[in-house]
Amino acid sequence: MSTLSVHGLTRRADLFTLRLFLTVVEERQIRRAAVRENIAPSAATKRIQDLEDIAGVQLFERQPTGMVTSAAGEVLARHLRLLFENLDDMRRELQEFSEGVRGYITIAVTGSIIVQYLAREIGEFSRSFPLVEFDIQQDLNTNVVKGVVAGDADLAVYVASSEIDESGLDVLPYRTNRLVALVPRGHPLAELPEVPFADLMREPFIGIPSSTTLMADLYRGARDLGRPFQPKLTVGTVEAARALVEAGMGVTVQPDCMFPVESVPQVAVVPLADPWAVRPVHIGTRTGRPMTAATRAFIRQLTEQPAPSAES
Repeated sequence: MSTLSVHGLTRRADLFTLRLFLTVVEERQIRRAAVRENIAPSAATKRIQDLEDIAGVQLFERQPTGMVTSAAGEVLARHLRLLFENLDDMRRELQEFSEGVRGYITIAVTGSIIVQYLAREIGEFSRSFPLVEFDIQQDLNTNVVKGVVAGDADLAVYVASSEIDESGLDVLPYRTNRLVALVPRGHPLAELPEVPFADLMREPFIGIPSSTTLMADLYRGARDLGRPFQPKLTVGTVEAARALVEAGMGVTVQPDCMFPVESVPQVAVVPLADPWAVRPVHIGTRTGRPMTAATRAFIRQLTEQPAPSAES
């Protein structure tokens, strides 16, 4: 036989024959493959012979024990499996569009990003796509990325940092948030355009649990300065920390989009001056994993809409 004719294969071989070929590969016998594909054995034999003529190579070795795939047949089978997987994905996605975008999206995300961004985004998306359901897996920043790489979630929304391994992800930029100091009105730091973290560390600091991404950033910043950092008080949430600042008990740090400035008149908001206080927020999906139409539509909304302001 001559060499493989890709031109002839793509123009003359129909999908049923290609599917039959894969069934013969699995069954190692034309008769059993014909039963599975609901075709007469003689017709199946003719289709396989015609496919070999079209391909220009021998795809099987006929042995007493059955049909054994040749080296060329193995190559063809490998590519055809991918072809039919892609066709199945295409069918599912087209069906989603024909019925209205529907599906199930699992998001791995930190609690602060839900408050800052995703609660609003999910609400808007659900009004536009009511047939899509969400499963929100709230976890620590490093864990949400691991969840997507492991296949437990469709996408992660997380704060990018040196501790995050993005090697198994396809990454898109989403937002940039900046850490700000919250200090009582009338405090000397309240009059500054921005404050270095080193100056803030001299004040009674109100922290949140050390397992959070925010506190990890602050401890890392203190280590870079070569100074110990020990909060005076530790509470469970950023809202509790803000309330203590409002009561004049100390200072704290939060992302700038956590709350409207006007809602807390007793608290002044001063941006941190340190470069690490500007933190990119990324969207990550597992590399090589096909996305559903619902997931693509949601990511499109996340990346195309402007960032909300703290005042909105």
